[in-house]
This record gives sequence, C-alpha cells and structure tokens, in this order.
Amino acid sequence: MASSNEYRFQVNLSGMIQILSNHLYSSPKVFLRELMQNATDAITARSEAEPGHRGEVSVELTGTGTELTMTVQDNGIGLTEADIHEFLAMIGQSSKRGRQALLDGETSFIGRFGIGLLSCFMVSNEIVMLTQSAKGGPSMEWRGKPDGTYTIRRLDTSLSPGTKVYLRCTPEGAAYFDAEYVKESLFYYGALLPYPVTLQHEGQRHVINAESPAWLANPGLAAGRKSEVLAFGQRLLGERFEEFIPLTTASGRTAGIAYVLPHAVNLNAKRSHRVYLKRMLVSEKAENILPDWAFFVKCLIWTDELQPTASREHFYENDQLEQVRSELGDAIRAGLANMAANHPERLQKLIRLHALSMKALAVQDQQFYAMVHRWLPFETTRGHRELGELLDEEETLYYTGSVDEYRQIHHVAAAQSMLVVNGGYIYDSDLMAALPLAVPSAHTEQLQPDEVSMKFIDVPPHERDRYYDALRLADAALQRFRCRAEVKGFKPSDLPVLFTLSKETSTLRALEKASEESTDLFSSVLGSLSTAMNSAGYSTLYLNVSNPVIQRVLTSPDPQMTPLAIEMLYVNALMMGHYAMNRQEHAVLNQGIIRFIDWGLQANTKDKGE
Repeated sequence: MASSNEYRFQVNLSGMIQILSNHLYSSPKVFLRELMQNATDAITARSEAEPGHRGEVSVELTGTGTELTMTVQDNGIGLTEADIHEFLAMIGQSSKRGRQALLDGETSFIGRFGIGLLSCFMVSNEIVMLTQSAKGGPSMEWRGKPDGTYTIRRLDTSLSPGTKVYLRCTPEGAAYFDAEYVKESLFYYGALLPYPVTLQHEGQRHVINAESPAWLANPGLAAGRKSEVLAFGQRLLGERFEEFIPLTTASGRTAGIAYVLPHAVNLNAKRSHRVYLKRMLVSEKAENILPDWAFFVKCLIWTDELQPTASREHFYENDQLEQVRSELGDAIRAGLANMAANHPERLQKLIRLHALSMKALAVQDQQFYAMVHRWLPFETTRGHRELGELLDEEETLYYTGSVDEYRQIHHVAAAQSMLVVNGGYIYDSDLMAALPLAVPSAHTEQLQPDEVSMKFIDVPPHERDRYYDALRLADAALQRFRCRAEVKGFKPSDLPVLFTLSKETSTLRALEKASEESTDLFSSVLGSLSTAMNSAGYSTLYLNVSNPVIQRVLTSPDPQMTPLAIEMLYVNALMMGHYAMNRQEHAVLNQGIIRFIDWGLQANTKDKGE
C-alpha cells in the first residue's frame, strides 16, 4: 500500500482580514461592537462566578495623529495564560463554550466564533491586550499583528481582574477613532446594557448609557411611561413616533417595543428592526424577526435565545426563530386588540395610515378581521369608503375579482346607483369573500361584468321591432368576434355601448390572445384548448338606446355604414373596458378609422362641390 503524508493548511491571516472587511462584516466600524461584545461576555462570565458583581466597560481615547490610541477596558472574568494559548493562538476557537453548546444554540454569551478580535486589524496594525484572570494567576500581555505573528509575556505587576485592549489607529481608520463618532457608536451598540459604559477623552468622562429603564425588564410597564418610551425610540431609531406596542414572548426571553411608523410604507419596503442579543446590538437590519404582515412597525427587540450568524449581524432561520417570530406577531395582535377595546379612535387613525398592513393581518386572522372590519377602507362605485359604512347602507355587498373587471363596470354601476367594491387590489377580494365568516350578519357576492346588465331597462317589444334590421346587421358584423348585440336602456346616457362576457368567454379570449403571441408548438397546444372551449357562450355588446348616437344607428340601418359603426363601437367598448384586443380587433380599429376619415373627406368634398 502506498504511504501517505499528513500536512496542515497554511492560513494567510492578512487575507482573512480582507475577507472579514469585505464579506463577513458590513464595515470596519464593527470592530468596536466586537470589543464591546467580548467585554460583555467577560462581565457575564464573572457575574455567573461571582453573583452580585457590578460590571463596567470604559473606553479612552488618547494622543493625536499617528499616536491616536483607543483603550477598551472591562472588569470581567479575564484570561489566564492557558486561556490565551488556547483561544488567542487559534483563530476560530471559541472561548465561550464547547462544540456541542455551539450546535445547540444555547449560551449566556454573545460571542461564538473566536474571530471577533480579528476585526480590530481592520483599523489597527497591532492589537495589545493586557489581562488578569479573576481566577488568579499572573497578569498577561498578548500582542498580535496582521501577519499572524504574536507574542505572550507575563507582567511584573499585578493588574485588577479584567481585560484592556489597546489599538493604535491606521491612517485609513482615523475616522473610526473620532471622539464624537466613538461616543455615538458606544450608545448605538450598548444603549441597553445593564451596567455603565463610559468614554474618557481630553479629561472628560461621559456616561454613554443612562440608568436602564424599568420597562426594559418588564415591557408591560411601557404603557404607563409613553413619553419616555417614545423619546427612547426616537433617539435609537431616528424617527418621531406617536404609538407603540409592547412585545414579549411566552418565555420572557425575547421582548421589545414595536413603534408604529408615522408614515405609510410600501408593501415591498424592507422591514428592518434593531435587535439586541444579551442587551448588545446585533443587527439594525433584522428583516426576519417579525411576520411579513407587520411592516407598519419598526422595533427594538432584545433577546437571549436566538442564534446569530457568523457576522453576528443576523439570526439563523431555525425553529427557535420561527417560534419567536410567531409569538411577537401574537403580541402585536394583542396590542391592536387592546387598542380597539380601549382606544378605538387611535386604532382607527392607525388603520387609515397603515390600511394595507391591517388588511394583510385581517386576511390571516379572522378574529382580528371581525374586530377591525368596520374601519378597513375600500374603493367603491361610491368613492373610497370604510367597510362599516357600506354594511350600514347595503344588505349585500357586490365586489369584483380584478381591477379590470371593476373598470369595465364602474361607470355603468355607479350610474345605476349600484354599490360595487373594487376587489382587484391585494387582499381586497379575499377580505370580501371572508367577510360573512368574520361577521355573520354580512352578505357578499362576487360580481361578474355581465351581471351588471341585471340593472338595465328592457326595451318594449314594439320598440325592439323598430330596430330589427339594424340588430340583424349588428349581429352579422359581430359574429366573427363571437359576440352578439342586445338593446337595453342604461345610465349614463353618454355611454353608447357596454361589452360584457362570462368567465368561460373570458378564458377563451385569453387563450386566443396567448396563442397569437406564442411559438408555433405552444400555439398549437393553446389552439387545442380553445377548440375544446368553443361551446362557451358568446360575449354581449349592449347598445344603449338612451344614447343619441345609438338611436341614429338603430333607426337608420345602412348595409355599409351600420356594420362598420357596430364594429367601431365594439372595439371602442373593448378599450373602455381595458380588455386586451387580438390582431383581428386591432385591424378593425385601424381600418375603421381610415374608412371614417375617408368618408368624412368625401362628404366634405361633395358639400363644397354643391
């Protein structure tokens, strides 16, 4: 058997820094977050070993220019010499837990991958760390460089337990060491930390995070401190809010505040929320923490049960996240229900601003739909109205299945004083169909365009006889379009014709249109389907006897003029109803216009001659 040799991969650490900068982390600014996360984990570990320990993180800026230095110090658990050899000498090793705990996703710490310290090389060419373990042993110094070399030495002096990290900025990283920038970044990442974070610069000491609000531990208290909660949200999220909903899960391990956006948002807008893990900011762009329908809120969420990705800027999509997402959605529902019961005017205002999101939730939640249905707005033939008003006016609410169907019958239905709801917008037809389930006293019915003719006035038989010749010419002209002419009286009188068709006929038209635009092979398939549907009923072109043009067409039949007039009225009705026209109908439109222009010019020339 041939022998084989074992080798070990060589890692280019400077190349890894580029990977961190360009791919793993969103920008070099996260180095400060990584240092604060390490400090937070160290304080957490010491608090578990020494109950009652009061943690503190301090940042100091000294020097100027090429000597500008940042020091980040914590009074956490610290590292022993063995810890340094085990964790800082091996990139990717976690100092927080074992491999199985990593897989299980349970930890009291934020850091997981032992690579956080590497992010400091994006702004500094050297990392110096002084540490003293709370377990005892000598104080240690660790120095690391981007080329992968490092030194470890014991210090002669004994430091207090904790860790200090020194960074001297590179020319490219100077902006990240600016005092105002650091101050804002510390608040940005550590505003929710339960112990003080301070910044020292030019002899001044600034406490970054004020005393932790009581409602962070118990979001139920937020309702009684509305102004404080709104001001806190404005500082962190940068918007002036008027309403919020406290959030908490059944376990209490995830909680937060859902701030209602003060402006309408698009359905496709990104849903970005600010999420804190162990009170440290993990992501300001968490898009998967809430249900899709909850796009009317912007949240501050704090948790200790979700598993961050390697960049620690998002969370893994797993069963735990799914459960948290569902329970946060339930909390928002409960908040809206409470608002409906105790402050209906506030909920009504919210619905008017975020109707689309409320409809998205109502489609999924019948109980919520029953609670808010009266305030949901819809477009109707009587203008934009709330559903409660419509139910008070009509016993049965008719609605269309698409915007095109609504457009086809809007003018006619409105003129007949017939209430029709436009169900073509997202969620609207589903809501109208589900209304009787949510509100048993309500009745709804989907309306087909051809059913509008039920409101038309029949023409008396003796008058219909007068139009016999014209109708015979009209039917002959429309035969090739699988359409028939019918005389009715309807409003508005300035509408000469109305085209309607059944579901089957609509499907047949769609197949014929697709066949014209498809390849030969696919066209033959569609043609076969069309042939199978040839038994479908004809469409109908209603001629309005209340219209003066139709009166002239019907009372003065002409073998040449009447068919052409009917064909032009037919294609005009298609365009008015937003129906897609096939090639034959486009040809009729173009040829008809040219023929009418020609006849007009001939008549004008004849008049001048006479």
